Amino acid sequence: MKVQPLLIGILVGVTALVSGCSSRIDSVSAEMEAIHNQPPQPVPPPPAFLPVPTFSYSAQRLRSPFMPPSLAQELMVMSGRRVMPDLSRPPQYLEQFPLESLRMRGTINRAGQPLFGLVEDSEGSVLRVQVGNYLGKNYGRIVGITPSQINIIEIVPDGKDGFIERPRSLVMVDVGG
Repeated sequence: MKVQPLLIGILVGVTALVSGCSSRIDSVSAEMEAIHNQPPQPVPPPPAFLPVPTFSYSAQRLRSPFMPPSLAQELMVMSGRRVMPDLSRPPQYLEQFPLESLRMRGTINRAGQPLFGLVEDSEGSVLRVQVGNYLGKNYGRIVGITPSQINIIEIVPDGKDGFIERPRSLVMVDVGG
């Protein structure tokens, strides 16, 4: 029967706690009432903003600082020409692969002059190409073959509903690469 004194002690403690909270709630309510009865404070006016001085940009005809000089020169040369890909010709086999997935593997020479280039596609097949063949997704036409690289001119969108020519190269890689 020692449980009864313990239970009575717990009830007395809970009652004291609840009565202590009641007085605290009353003081908070009184303070909130006092705040609500105060007159409203005036809202400060917004800060005055000074006008920003205007700037007249006068470098429209100069090269953009965000464009490499070689590309700026290329665009200036191409500005007067209208370039369009020949969509009427049938696509060649190597035009189904992105240029980045093709690798130059060598050349076939006659009298010291490269006649054909050897290009490996992304499926591992090695094909023979010559000047005038097309490869890559951007209508790339082969314009030159040297022992170390295949030079290509691609026709790419210029971002203004037109096209420009862009030189690219496939550089010789070693057989192990």
